[in-house]
Amino acid sequence: MDEALEVVELVADSGLEEAFAWVLRIVGILCLLAGLGLWLGGFMNLLWVPALLVALGLFLLVAPQVLLFVVELTG
Repeated sequence: MDEALEVVELVADSGLEEAFAWVLRIVGILCLLAGLGLWLGGFMNLLWVPALLVALGLFLLVAPQVLLFVVELTG
């Protein structure tokens, strides 16, 4: 976890925190859409794959705000 915070702190110091946050959000939206597409596509024998993609997508949508908030509190 310390390494992730160091990377986020380095990004925040360089002034690219908004670009970093948007890249994570875009990847999160793509994972979310892929998971929903697999689920709606009828791949019910592999139900854990769409569920995992949806959970990863939701995490990546929330992670930038949480990581940047933690970096602001610590630094």
